[in-house]
Amino acid sequence: MNYKDYIATIPDFPQEGIIFRDITPLMSDGTAFRSACHELALFAKEVGADVIVGPESRGFIFGCPVAYELGIGFVPIRKPNKLPRETISVKYDLEYGSNELHMHSDGVRKGQNVLIVDDLLATGGTVAATIDLVKQAGGTVVGCAFLIELTGLHGRDALQGYPVLALMSYE
Repeated sequence: MNYKDYIATIPDFPQEGIIFRDITPLMSDGTAFRSACHELALFAKEVGADVIVGPESRGFIFGCPVAYELGIGFVPIRKPNKLPRETISVKYDLEYGSNELHMHSDGVRKGQNVLIVDDLLATGGTVAATIDLVKQAGGTVVGCAFLIELTGLHGRDALQGYPVLALMSYE
């Protein structure tokens, strides 16, 4: 299936000079959405994932169906003050400023094989921070899977040594 047929390109959003790749047409098409989630699940099976981890919010959209298809758990990665129990956290730098991610301290168990699933690989900052959280918890990242990769931003550089799947890419 050509997933690009289900991606809307929006120029100058959210600001001038940015080309936004809108995934909502893919999500609203049952066949395309199911096919994409199935391909991500095949990769999860291939790398031997015990659990899926996904950063908010689009990592939830794709990670949960993958976990469901495989009959394994899903662990959400959230911004500060969004998770109700004890968390571990990581701060990371952005181009302008910094960000912080949290995961329940018992979300990933020591020795679990983790696949990180998100909608987009851009600079790799969010996924690198997610990898740090998984390592803090004692898990092993066995791969990273994305719907879209923006190759011109070189996000794979932050993921060296990890298997990476992107269902489609844009320059």
